[in-house]
Amino acid sequence: MVNAIRSLGRASTYLRWIYLLIGAALVLAVLLVGSAVGALTQELRLPGPASVVIFVLLGIAPTLAIGLLPAVREVEGIAVSSLLGVRFEERPLGPARTWAQRRRTAVWLTLHLIAGGFVGVLSTIVFGAGPVLLAAPFRSDGPHELVPRVSYDVTGGWTDLWMPLAVLVALALLFLISSAVGALLAHLAPRILGPTAAERIELLERRTAMLAERNRLARELHDSVGHALSLVTIQAAAARRVLASDPEFAETALGAIETSARSALADLDHVLGLLRDDRRPGSATAPQATLDDLERLVEATRAGGIAVTIERSGELDRLPSAVSREAYRILQEGLTNAIRHAGHPDDQLTVAIEIRLDTAGLRLTVTNPVRGESGDLGKAGGGRGLAGIRERVAVLRGAVAAGRDEQDWRLTVTLPIAVTTKG
Repeated sequence: MVNAIRSLGRASTYLRWIYLLIGAALVLAVLLVGSAVGALTQELRLPGPASVVIFVLLGIAPTLAIGLLPAVREVEGIAVSSLLGVRFEERPLGPARTWAQRRRTAVWLTLHLIAGGFVGVLSTIVFGAGPVLLAAPFRSDGPHELVPRVSYDVTGGWTDLWMPLAVLVALALLFLISSAVGALLAHLAPRILGPTAAERIELLERRTAMLAERNRLARELHDSVGHALSLVTIQAAAARRVLASDPEFAETALGAIETSARSALADLDHVLGLLRDDRRPGSATAPQATLDDLERLVEATRAGGIAVTIERSGELDRLPSAVSREAYRILQEGLTNAIRHAGHPDDQLTVAIEIRLDTAGLRLTVTNPVRGESGDLGKAGGGRGLAGIRERVAVLRGAVAAGRDEQDWRLTVTLPIAVTTKG
């Protein structure tokens, strides 16, 4: 229905007039309640000041207090967007969450009632007296009452043409006034109903945080599941190659495939759960791997027939947890790139990992041979591995260097980390 209304015109006078008539209907309801309260005060024969207080408290205040209800902001937002053609920064406009928003909504509802009542009265006059004036020249000659207590002597001549002309002028004025009042409300709506500068900043921060979280989850999914799939591929190739000659190694590789697949499924289920946002309050998130889990990652890689060497230096246990997690993911992606791009699965692959922590910071190096002239890990396969590494490193204000070093491909990451002290 909303789409159908919008298709008629985003800011047409007709739709704005309808919005104003909705305000007129609300004013009529206020007047009916006020009339009933006024009749009650007359029956009770209360003093004048007391009658005014009761009229305000029972006749007008409750209706205007409706504007303080949280849902009114949402309802008015839908009406303003559909009928006045206003686009809010917060789409769709939600219920009022703060008292400041409730107060502004009450102010807007009051403006809606005042503007609607004004245009409603004009519309009643024009559409009430218009048919009478249009029909007057076609009546018999003589005096006729156009409206109560107003009569006109119909002559049947051209002098009677002022009546239909007056109707046309009144319709044009009603059109212009409705358009002007509607345009004024459309101009004020974002400033009154819409978010303030502080609320816009808060909304932007929430959106930025949401996008950053989704980007982080995408990196986690790419790194963990992508590595597992690459590892499964190389392990399956190794098992197939030695299935007849070395069944024991093939069995080990198949076991590693099962472990990698289970880990990938667990990571996938965790990330999808976060994206669906269906976690129960208080539920724990899946543990994040750190450099302490690197040995398990290396062993799973070796099970696929890939020789991996690790050289460590420095007190790595002094690294902050966040840095250790990011370092693990960087090395995991480095291994994934080596598996994915560094030669044929039947070739023996050796990957060297170096982790060094000193006063200059943390230095991570992954080196593997590259066969062929086209072995460019930065472009091959069109993946986002290096892009994800650069995003992680940028957050920690580090540096990334990746490229050929003679017959090897070398990935070097430097993180200017201030390690914690023991004690």
